[in-house]
Amino acid sequence: MGRRGLIAGLAAAPLVVATASAASAAPAGSGAAGGRPGGPGRGNRTLVIGHRGASGYRPEHTLASYELAARMGADFVEPDLVVTKDGHLVCRHEPEIGGTTDVADRAEFATRRVTKQLDGVAVTGWFTEDFTLAELKKLRAKERLPAVRQENTLYDGRYEIPTLIEVLELRRRLSAELGREIGVYPETKHPTYFQQAGLALEQRLLDVLNRNGLNTRTAPVFVQSFETKNLGDLRRRGLRTNAVQLLSSAGAPYDLTAAGDPRTYADLITPAGLKGIAAYANGVGPEKVQVIPVGADGKLAAPTALVRDAHAAGLLVHPYTFRAENQFLPPDLRRGTVTSDYGRAIDEQVAYLRAGIDGVFTDNPDIGVVARSEVAGR
Repeated sequence: MGRRGLIAGLAAAPLVVATASAASAAPAGSGAAGGRPGGPGRGNRTLVIGHRGASGYRPEHTLASYELAARMGADFVEPDLVVTKDGHLVCRHEPEIGGTTDVADRAEFATRRVTKQLDGVAVTGWFTEDFTLAELKKLRAKERLPAVRQENTLYDGRYEIPTLIEVLELRRRLSAELGREIGVYPETKHPTYFQQAGLALEQRLLDVLNRNGLNTRTAPVFVQSFETKNLGDLRRRGLRTNAVQLLSSAGAPYDLTAAGDPRTYADLITPAGLKGIAAYANGVGPEKVQVIPVGADGKLAAPTALVRDAHAAGLLVHPYTFRAENQFLPPDLRRGTVTSDYGRAIDEQVAYLRAGIDGVFTDNPDIGVVARSEVAGR
């Protein structure tokens, strides 16, 4: 059976997997001293987080992508959140949607194409905050990386842009059907940008979580952001569920840059920086090379101190992004010379799991499940 045939079978039949308890969630900064912190759905297992759903197999941020991720065994699905003109939270990787929808082919929206400053960078395209929800529902999703994931283009034009509310409805249905609780891991995209546009994300997200009974310490939810102040703002507004500070191997949180604060992501991963994060968050989401860098020989090098230091601060560690294609893998783990072919992605994830991480963001949840099983079986 080919890869697509296997995936089709997974989509058609529920998976039987071990149930992960959601009762071990911990409030910010309450990780077990000297050991690994707890977290929703964690139990004794690392989490498999479907990055934008199962985006290795379906166009990202579609209900089809999220559903396939859950059926493949993902514990959580990750919707990136942006805002519409009329204040609805919808799931797109960026507010600019020219690369992920068919908006460029819609003559009625041709005049909406503009250039804006997005976190200090000029970006030209179509932006969600210039469309009502009803208008966005006329569009259809398409594959963001067609040259890499040509098979995903089969599904171009078939799926709507989902709202966060629709994702939560899907979560409830699949949790009941699969007999295990599927969590959600929403990312607040460009909070400063949307705040400056008069469409702040924070209260809108809190309202949706509250209405759906998901703003509790034991809820299967992580709220994440590359910015820092909005996570603190969410706490002050009453966020009780889990929060994760996203990190990067370069640059700085845009909210700090906009405020003239000189701190960078490198400052945030020092022991002192991690202690500061633990005051408002339960975990960190580093770029995977911040956990295990790639050496000059093309091989994975020794792990850094990040996992150890984060756990000492009571923080979970959920690195991103694990993908199967050669171009996203260390040179030593590639197979052949075609960049879009699959390499030794299972081996990569196994190496990271052995480094003590608490979860993986992966475009290929089935690979994450296999890697976790291999590590657990040793």
